[in-house]
Amino acid sequence: MSFSERLQQVKTGFERPFWVANVTELFERLSYYAVFAVLVRYLHENLHFSAQDAASTTSQFGGWVWFLATFGGTIADRLGFRRALSLAYLVLSGAYFLLGSLGAPWSASLRAAMPLATLVTIILVLPALGVALVKPSVVGTTARASKEEVRSIGFSIYYTLVNIGGALGPGMASWVQAHWSVESVFRVSALSVFLMFFAVLLFFKEPKRADEVQAVSLGAVAKNFGTVLSNPRFMLFLLIFSGYWIVYWQEFIILPLYVHDYIDPKADTAFMLTTGPTLVIALTVIVGIALRKMMAFRAITLGTLVSAVAWILLVIHPSVFMAYMTLAVVAIGEIIQSPRYYEYVSRLAPPGQQGTYMGFAFLPIGIGSFIAGWFGGRLIHYFGEVKHQPEKMWWAITAVGLLTALLLWIYDKTITPATAPEKAQATS
Repeated sequence: MSFSERLQQVKTGFERPFWVANVTELFERLSYYAVFAVLVRYLHENLHFSAQDAASTTSQFGGWVWFLATFGGTIADRLGFRRALSLAYLVLSGAYFLLGSLGAPWSASLRAAMPLATLVTIILVLPALGVALVKPSVVGTTARASKEEVRSIGFSIYYTLVNIGGALGPGMASWVQAHWSVESVFRVSALSVFLMFFAVLLFFKEPKRADEVQAVSLGAVAKNFGTVLSNPRFMLFLLIFSGYWIVYWQEFIILPLYVHDYIDPKADTAFMLTTGPTLVIALTVIVGIALRKMMAFRAITLGTLVSAVAWILLVIHPSVFMAYMTLAVVAIGEIIQSPRYYEYVSRLAPPGQQGTYMGFAFLPIGIGSFIAGWFGGRLIHYFGEVKHQPEKMWWAITAVGLLTALLLWIYDKTITPATAPEKAQATS
């Protein structure tokens, strides 16, 4: 097929709901990562949480998303994608605005109604509910509103826009915070997703397919939990791999506090967080080609190892430059392991259970996020506020990553099912 013919396929292969859903997803990711980039410092400096409590609370922002996403697809199927997206963007806009207004005089009665930590925890569940509806709705729309011959391109467009949003979000937060205030980051994020609410209402039409199967019930989702839990080898793998995410999430949880409090209070920690997603966009294809012959499990282990040793740079020479370098190396580790992780899980799933297993492939991200906040908060309190040797906490983060890589290696050698295709061949 010639390039012009392929281009024509792309032009005609996607229905309007595809473009509407994916553009709104870009703005949803932009808003999410803008908030994530400033949240821990906002809690610590503006709402006067201790460093430990700010870290622990911030981890909930990411953690709840991946747990609720397990049920989000079922709810989105029941509601329909148009209503699910509309509801999600409305919830997200309200949650972001409320979160950024907790220090405002008009919210004094709300703050007085319950402990501030409890109030923030409740509010942080709301964005997770929104995101848990957005993701399956956009992915489902991408599948339904793409013709068969361009569907793979459609998913490539989806993942590209997600990463672009992830890169633009911290950059937007940096600019807004510098020109207005940190509270304005939340308000701009709220406005961004609120506009997407109207975009869905005005331009999105529910995509239909003649071969659409009936939506899975919540009871079936609960049954899927039992299916996964009944496979101890798979559950052990997920629990071990959670260690990777305990390490990874520290770039959002304690790195901004560390850089601001112990290296340079004027450092732009929000802009710093554009490093990872920018490199992911630029290097994923190149790294994928370079390592295409490496077995998937070895790539997972290697990526975990690379992300672990990245933090040693901050021990060797604590500086803003080394913080950027650390984020760059962590991103390289992510690029090495992330695509191969999902490939491995898809191959590990028993016949007919790929969908169930892929749904639970996100579980380590949520487990890692919750533990990362508790663990990172204790580290920055002990090494920073008690011992006054904050750079030593990165040895503990590195140790978790190294232990995870070691456990993955042991798992591969001793526990990985002999039937896994991984054992027999590498990806060609």
